[in-house]
This record gives sequence, structure tokens and C-alpha cells, in this order.
Amino acid sequence: MSASPSPADLYRRSLRLLLEKDIAGWVGLWAEDGVMEFPFAPDGWPERLEGKEAIAAYMRHYPDHIDLRDFPTVRIHTTTDPEVIVVEMRGTGRLVRTGEPFDMTYVAVVTVVRGRITSYRDYWNPLAVATRPGADFTRSLR
Repeated sequence: MSASPSPADLYRRSLRLLLEKDIAGWVGLWAEDGVMEFPFAPDGWPERLEGKEAIAAYMRHYPDHIDLRDFPTVRIHTTTDPEVIVVEMRGTGRLVRTGEPFDMTYVAVVTVVRGRITSYRDYWNPLAVATRPGADFTRSLR
């Protein structure tokens, strides 16, 4: 039996899958009971997604709205808990509908247990995109 990937290695793989627009593959990295949280979610947006199915439904149309092209900055910090990492990163690309640039900075706190993501707290600012012209995709991500 092979060892599970480290949280940092699994996270790097998740970024490659997002760049490949392989949402099914990305969701496949999650535990069945995984939880995704958005601490800065504005009114009307989900604050917490419970379970792999809810996460899959939320992410299903992501590539139809944001064409991620690169993560030019990724800093993965280990913690005193070997299952938890803190990630600082920047994602760039284009808004599909308008072609406008997409440039977002994120901080994520991610827990990986037995090679699966069990918790992901995503500290991104959805309002930075929602206020852009042509950003009507935000309705479909709610």
C-alpha cells in the first residue's frame, strides 16, 4: 500500500487540476464528508458547503465563468498539525464572458486526512470579482 500524498503535494495537484479545468478530478480529492467554508461570504452566498456532492455542485460551472490560467504565486506553509497547511496564492486568468482579466489573491487553510481534503477554509474576496462588469457568473456560484 502506498503512502498518502502530503497535504502540500495534494494541494499542488489540486491546483493543476483546476488549471486543466478538471473539476471532477478536483472534487475527487475530497473526502465524502469534506467541508468547504467561505468566512468572508457576502449575504446570499454560501458560507459552508457540507459534503463532496455539495462541493461538486458549487464548483461544477466554475470553468464556464473563470478561465484560470496560472497560479504565479503559491506559498504553502506547514503547521504544527501535520494534516493542516496554510496556503497563500494568487490565481490569474480571464472572465469567460467578457475576457476581462481575473486576478485574485487567496489564503486557504486546508486539512488533509488520509490523502483526502476534509476541510478547506477559503479566504477570498468574492466582491472583488462580483463588482466587475460582466461578472454575472457570481449568481451561479451561490
